[in-house]
Amino acid sequence: MRQLVLFACLAATWLLWSGIYTPLLLGLGLASCTLVVLISQRMGFFSGDVFSLHILHRLPRYWLWLSWQLIKSNLDVTRIVLSPHMPVRPRLVTLDARPLSPVGIAIFGNSITLTPGTVTLAIDGNQVLVHCLTTETARSLADGELKRHIEQLMRGVSISTTGPATD
Repeated sequence: MRQLVLFACLAATWLLWSGIYTPLLLGLGLASCTLVVLISQRMGFFSGDVFSLHILHRLPRYWLWLSWQLIKSNLDVTRIVLSPHMPVRPRLVTLDARPLSPVGIAIFGNSITLTPGTVTLAIDGNQVLVHCLTTETARSLADGELKRHIEQLMRGVSISTTGPATD
């Protein structure tokens, strides 16, 4: 079932973005989508702790919140760069990503890196090492708001960190 969902998403994306529906391109699209599903199956993508297409209905709300955070961070970094004193106080912060699933930790690290003024440097188990441009940015990350939003996004996702399972 999960393979069919992925195949349908890939095929719909192919059809929408292609815009050319000749037999050759439709055949190539079918072959590409099938190949991606087969490779994904072999990589263990469909195991319970990796497969996360079931969070799609919660993603728009998260993206809206993250977009607002990106706007605020952009304005903050712009203010810092344009300030004659350049109030940069770099900090390294280690954040605990528990109880996030592996997919949640990946979203956590990527969301941090997307936000101007912060970069995820390393992820070691449940620990995420982050470089922050200012002390205020480090404090705001440490308060856990981002992690709470990702926990809400990932609600119901397995937290297992065992190896890939097959269907």
